[in-house]
Amino acid sequence: MKIILATGIYPPQIGGPATYTKELAAQLSKAGYDITVVTYGEMVESKDWKVESVSKFIPLIRWWWYSQKLREVGADADVVYAFSSISCGIPLVLSGIKKPKRVLRLGGDFLWERYTDFGGTKSLRSFYESPFILGKWMMTWLLRRFDHIVFSTEFQQELYEKHYKKLPRHSVIENALEVESGKWKVESITSPHTPFRLLFMGRTVQFKNIPALIDAVAQMPDCFLTIVGEGPLDDMLRKKVEHLGLHTRIQFSVSVSGAEKRDMFASHDLLVLPSLTDISPNTALEARSWGLPVFLTKETGLSEDLRQGMTLADMTSPKDIVSAIDAVRKDYPSLRTACNIPLKERSWTMVAEDHCSLFGQITV
Repeated sequence: MKIILATGIYPPQIGGPATYTKELAAQLSKAGYDITVVTYGEMVESKDWKVESVSKFIPLIRWWWYSQKLREVGADADVVYAFSSISCGIPLVLSGIKKPKRVLRLGGDFLWERYTDFGGTKSLRSFYESPFILGKWMMTWLLRRFDHIVFSTEFQQELYEKHYKKLPRHSVIENALEVESGKWKVESITSPHTPFRLLFMGRTVQFKNIPALIDAVAQMPDCFLTIVGEGPLDDMLRKKVEHLGLHTRIQFSVSVSGAEKRDMFASHDLLVLPSLTDISPNTALEARSWGLPVFLTKETGLSEDLRQGMTLADMTSPKDIVSAIDAVRKDYPSLRTACNIPLKERSWTMVAEDHCSLFGQITV
């Protein structure tokens, strides 16, 4: 069976879709599938499957280039699996290819993310309760161009079932959670550092609510914060830290992976993700797997199994964040103990098996 994995980003670029695409390609290739990845960016070398790249420059025109690449490599495919509704979904429609079944994976929400980019502060759930949503008609049209939609969480699936009419067939395939063990796991200490070390890790975008986290740290003089990641808010966040005189208590780092990410987890006391909504936060799963306590927005799509050992709270405002972190610190030994509870592993092999089952069903 020939499968095209259409993604917006791919390693060495860092991000959830990049990691997911490469891991899934590896598993499907191992299972005997003919895999081709189509992505934006520079040429990438790959031994076990093909990677086709399209220039990411010149907005809108790049969609046309991407569509032509899909037509070139995917006209005879059995399935085209898109990892983005807009940057991959629109080129797939433009390509006009008829044979492949079209599958869309949703782990985020384009309309809500653009709303927050322009200053919106509603959670995803509240956003969809609004009487008018700009662009919803377009998204409805686009979703109906697919044969199947894969959601990463029940949370988002239920939201879409409520607010989008006549959805294509759909299902949930949860993300992987590979449980780490042995000498590399974060040391299980019960006493935190002094000052208390907070960690944020992710893209610096509006819905991550990082400015509120910085304002909260300003009110907690015995806390230190590391912000790991890049994005459109980089300059604004750095200027805000300088303006508040927090440059000795808040540091910035580029994105990290592998051993560097492990070391980052090991040198902090708490991962804090105060997003307005975090549908499927892979960083939270990684940190929890390595043994670092996780403090996550209550507006999350992670299932009960996946959020075991995590603390959820409302972190919309700086006041909310300060109050919630104070409560966590008072009960820190219990939080550390909870991180030692074995997690139910969900390997990439299991994720791939779910996909194999789906692809087999829709191509019959």
